[in-house]
Amino acid sequence: MVGATGSRPGLPEKPVPTAASPTLSSLGAVFILLKSALGAGLLNFPWAFYKAGGVTPAFLVELVSLIFLISGLVILGYAASVSGQATYQGVVGDLCGPTIGKLCEACFVVNLLMISVAFLRVIGDQLEKLCDLLLPSALPALQPWYAEQRFTLPLLSALVILPLSAPREIGFQKYTSILGSLAACYLALVIMVQYYLGPPGLVHEPRPAARPSSWTSMFSVFPTICFGFQCHEAAVSIYCSMRRRSLSHWALVSVLSLLACCLIYSLTGVYGFLTFGTDVSADILMSYPGNDVVIIVARALFGVSIVTVYPIVLFLGRSVMQDFWRRSCYRAGGLGALAEPSGPWVRGLLTVLWVAVTLAMALFLPDLSEIIGIIGGISSFFIFIFPGLCLICAVGVEPVTPRVKCCLEVWGAVSVLVGTFIFGQSTVAAALELF
Repeated sequence: MVGATGSRPGLPEKPVPTAASPTLSSLGAVFILLKSALGAGLLNFPWAFYKAGGVTPAFLVELVSLIFLISGLVILGYAASVSGQATYQGVVGDLCGPTIGKLCEACFVVNLLMISVAFLRVIGDQLEKLCDLLLPSALPALQPWYAEQRFTLPLLSALVILPLSAPREIGFQKYTSILGSLAACYLALVIMVQYYLGPPGLVHEPRPAARPSSWTSMFSVFPTICFGFQCHEAAVSIYCSMRRRSLSHWALVSVLSLLACCLIYSLTGVYGFLTFGTDVSADILMSYPGNDVVIIVARALFGVSIVTVYPIVLFLGRSVMQDFWRRSCYRAGGLGALAEPSGPWVRGLLTVLWVAVTLAMALFLPDLSEIIGIIGGISSFFIFIFPGLCLICAVGVEPVTPRVKCCLEVWGAVSVLVGTFIFGQSTVAAALELF
């Protein structure tokens, strides 16, 4: 019933229809949301601090971004309660119309596909470096065939990633998310300790803080922040899987998750940048000696961290394909009528297809580090633009006071404008770097 909670005057809440029996606890939701955000972007944050011109400018950009990041999560929970849909693309399509819904689905699949490929490339790189350490050779060409990335990455995908991606509900990922979050924390702790001890073989000298060359250099780190904090794609699915669903409770879960994520990212960025200064690598682990045992463990655990977040991305991409299956085949009474889209056969087929396509792209496409800006630019749709549009449309169908409606519409418009600016700026910058 509208306004049944009474906890937010003027802003009604309506419970989402229960899909199966939701079993996700609040703590589990925090860990899944946290792990969704703690991805490959963790390695890029020290470099982002350098690009921003130092610690202070980077912190300012991060704090401003955090306001929109938390706002976007809360808006998505509210939009899900208003629309009664259980997926991100379903919420956007129900509130903003079929045209925007189709655009959302297209951006959703492309973004998640690119993220999955980037994750597999990161995992493959860590596997390759670990094999080089475990099987040292004078010449890289003399490495045995079983140490090559084209063998180790498919093997890991088949034995570990594929089984982790098979479950039907996202709530299962709470167990692996705890492990992945601890692995990310270990990486941040190692970077902090190495700053005070000094990396072996590296002369640790204090470096003067860099200054931003222009105001555009500060905005250039927005794509890295969007790429790092992108957990909004999973927000609706997590919200609808929670046992306790209310807007105020979801806001608390969102704040706790992103504050913890911000702490880990900030510590990694600050200490990584202060350790290497202007010599910091885009992949912070590449700046450390490869034979250090602590760094080897950090590299292995970070690979574990990425392995645990890949199934969450796959779950979201699979939900779009299941919706397409349901619309195109199941309702039309074709071959899809023989199998329920969420059943084990269709779910298994779509899971194997997603892993196979992203694995092939990760093995045969060129280096993807240069298009991180494009991934971050597309992510701005899900962090800023679509939540802003959903908020504007949601307050149009739900009875709210004129003052509250005006404030929410203004905030929605601001989110859309900021997201459009970030998308345009990051996409143009990334395209210029490519060419």
